[in-house]
Amino acid sequence: MLEALSTVHNRTLMLIFLAVCGAAGIAAGIVGISDNPPGIFLALLAAASFVLAFVHPWRTARQFRLFLYASALGFVIFAILHNVCEALAGKLAAAGVLQVVLGGISVTAFLLAILVCPPAIVVGAVGSIVMFIRHRRRTKRGDRGAP
Repeated sequence: MLEALSTVHNRTLMLIFLAVCGAAGIAAGIVGISDNPPGIFLALLAAASFVLAFVHPWRTARQFRLFLYASALGFVIFAILHNVCEALAGKLAAAGVLQVVLGGISVTAFLLAILVCPPAIVVGAVGSIVMFIRHRRRTKRGDRGAP
């Protein structure tokens, strides 16, 4: 993440991606994401732009591959956390504060699993493939530039 702040070019790209994230997020809020494909697409675009704001300086397939694995694992963990908290909140109908806290955790885990992890998985997969091909072309030419 600190690589995104390392140079003026990286900071500029990060700010552009964050601006796209904000604009797409606002547009998704205006359009609405409840059973609305354009709104869902805008929300996923906002999440992908947010992810790209921090990973765009990476230059190895290994970094993107590890990000892909972490995103897939995060999807599973957040989906399980959502289901567990939802079930516990349903069982504790009498406990007011605990039910609200569990409901909040459940909603947060759901949004992370549905809106953040899938674009992160796509960014990790595409980034690892692109960097693998780029590295293979460099080694085939004999150019040993950056790893």
